[in-house]
Amino acid sequence: MKVRLEHLTKRFPNRNKKIKTEVTAVSDFTFEIPDGKLIGLLGPSGCGKSTVLNLICGLEKPTEGRIFFGDDDVTDLPPENRGVGLVFQNYALYPHLTARQNILFPLQNLKGEARPDKARMLEMVEEAAKLVQISELLDRKPSEMSGGQQQRVAIARALVKRPRVLLLDEPLSNLDARLRIQTREEIRRIQRETGITTVFVTHDQEEAMSISDMIVVMKAGILQQIGQPQDVYNRPDNLFVAKFLGTPPINVFEGKVKGGVLTIGEDEIMKVADTADRDVWVGVRPEGFILRENGPLCCKLIGVEVMGRDVSVVASHPACATESLRAIISAETQVDGAAHEVRFELQPRKLFLFDRETEERVPYRAL
Repeated sequence: MKVRLEHLTKRFPNRNKKIKTEVTAVSDFTFEIPDGKLIGLLGPSGCGKSTVLNLICGLEKPTEGRIFFGDDDVTDLPPENRGVGLVFQNYALYPHLTARQNILFPLQNLKGEARPDKARMLEMVEEAAKLVQISELLDRKPSEMSGGQQQRVAIARALVKRPRVLLLDEPLSNLDARLRIQTREEIRRIQRETGITTVFVTHDQEEAMSISDMIVVMKAGILQQIGQPQDVYNRPDNLFVAKFLGTPPINVFEGKVKGGVLTIGEDEIMKVADTADRDVWVGVRPEGFILRENGPLCCKLIGVEVMGRDVSVVASHPACATESLRAIISAETQVDGAAHEVRFELQPRKLFLFDRETEERVPYRAL
């Protein structure tokens, strides 16, 4: 089911009654989710991700804009008539019911011709449980299950009605690191097997990039960029997107372009073309550094961290926007941890320029 949001805006009354200005949680939000795709809705806490999800499922009504499922305008439909399945951050399972009864509950609430007979309901529960691989847990109550198992029950409950759209609101935030990886792989498998259009809300960029067909990056209720995860990582539209995606985060320097030369601090980094003279922010991904004895970027060495297949070089530079920078290089490269300085060459495809004022990405061509 294709989902289309058109100029969606949601404003809330200000909690401070003395201030009459409304708070805008989502502003002029427009994008289309292709049929059968898994979309990662990504951004920092408080950026409006969950509000968008609540608008899609009908828990909130938009101040402005329209919501379409396929060709159907569902903006004014109540949640129970939209055909959505919603998985909450805290699972929201009924503690006094078994897993089977929790999954069965949405079917029992169906009315009229949409309500299957009892035998068919039980079959549908078994099918949903098999899909999320919890068939042997159906007679347990939530208190008798781990967090990951409870999450699977919540997903099965959302899927049992065969929803047109599946919505996941930070479903992995309560799991430990290893279980998060395992569960997100399961979510991806389930989504592929069912082909249900899915929106996955998270503030964890690694989660979103690992399982999503497309990611939507938000900031303060405003859409920043949409695209395939690797495309957004490789071609961020602005400094916020560049800084938000990537672990370790991108290194940012004060720089300038003058006379066709890019300079970071006092270091002339490379010749560039197709961009005007200006002050810029220079973003360099950690993997964009190449250790060179005569490299143009001269940094003070702070430390060397060996991480198995990679080595993390921690250094500082006067023009760096933070106290230290981090470069990831191959473990096969020898680094003298006792040295006072290191020099780097920078890979152009891992180096981005952003206008100092607007923070929009500035196209350039390395010479």
